[in-house]
Amino acid sequence: MSDPLLRLEDIVVERGRHRILEVPSLDIVPNEVLAVVGPNGAGKSTLLRVIGQLERPSRGKVLFGGLPISGNPLPFRRRMALVFQEPLLLDTSVEGNVRSGLSLRGVPANERQRRVEEWTARFGIGGLRRRSARTLSGGEAQRTSLARAMVLEPEILLLDEPFSSLDAPTRESLIDDLDAVLTTKRVATVFVTHDRTEALRLGDRIAVLMGGNVRQLGTAAEVFSSPVDSEVASFVGVETILPGRIRQLSAGLASVAVGDNTIEATTELQSGADVLVCLRPEDVIVSALADALPMSARNHLRTTVTRVRPAGPYVRLELDAGFTLVAHITKQSLEELALSPGSNAVASFKATAVHLIPHRPA
Repeated sequence: MSDPLLRLEDIVVERGRHRILEVPSLDIVPNEVLAVVGPNGAGKSTLLRVIGQLERPSRGKVLFGGLPISGNPLPFRRRMALVFQEPLLLDTSVEGNVRSGLSLRGVPANERQRRVEEWTARFGIGGLRRRSARTLSGGEAQRTSLARAMVLEPEILLLDEPFSSLDAPTRESLIDDLDAVLTTKRVATVFVTHDRTEALRLGDRIAVLMGGNVRQLGTAAEVFSSPVDSEVASFVGVETILPGRIRQLSAGLASVAVGDNTIEATTELQSGADVLVCLRPEDVIVSALADALPMSARNHLRTTVTRVRPAGPYVRLELDAGFTLVAHITKQSLEELALSPGSNAVASFKATAVHLIPHRPA
């Protein structure tokens, strides 16, 4: 990993007697998007304000380029750009908004015009440059806000839930455009969101913030496939979390007792360990009893469908296998398998799809 562009050390934020945020260490590195995810009230926006020098921590320090930020933070703020959930546009044209920061920073007029044209085009608002900001839709206003930030050519871009107030089609379109921009420009970015799909889409690394603490930090694959505890697992979309015990090990493959069933999983834990068995719903393959079973899966459980309900583009099945197992399948698969509550089916999944978390029973 590159040397950090910005580093947080021993950061604590307290309000009254309440500790809102506690981050012993966190690095923002060049060319990377760090997605900070967590439930409402986790401290995500507070973390972003500390990084952006809009709030001083109760304790700890922020280093930019290896140097601690102290005294007047304005020179460091000028190396950053911040986009909020609400666009907060000036009462002027789109072009006037995008140009505003450049004028304040003394960028020459011809360079200002070049940058404004480039960034309004990149965010699909080139044809709206003369429009009043008051006439913009929510998506157009947020595109203007993003163009206003990127036109400054910041060293660090801070995004505070910029898509949360947009409707789904507008959000998807804007995420596509922002993803293309960040892939091309590779500006160091901290992106705060409560939406794990957005984090997966944009984040190179993901920090899961809960109760003011960074509970897990890693690549998207590490965090979403190997959560460190049951709370993180639930937040990142693991819907089957079951207590079990490793019975035996053979060449890194564990036989795990879950109720009256045995599940095979890959692990580095020891035999006899109590564990939580975690399985994402998209990793479960559902078949009819008479169908050929998928050869790549080591686990095949006979189940009964107990509940069927929509889940966005998929259908969510709750399956009784002696415990509740959750699977996501397509609507077409549901029709082809003719599944409904009371139907029998086989749930299959690979040993590598199962994640085991050490667990101490209460």
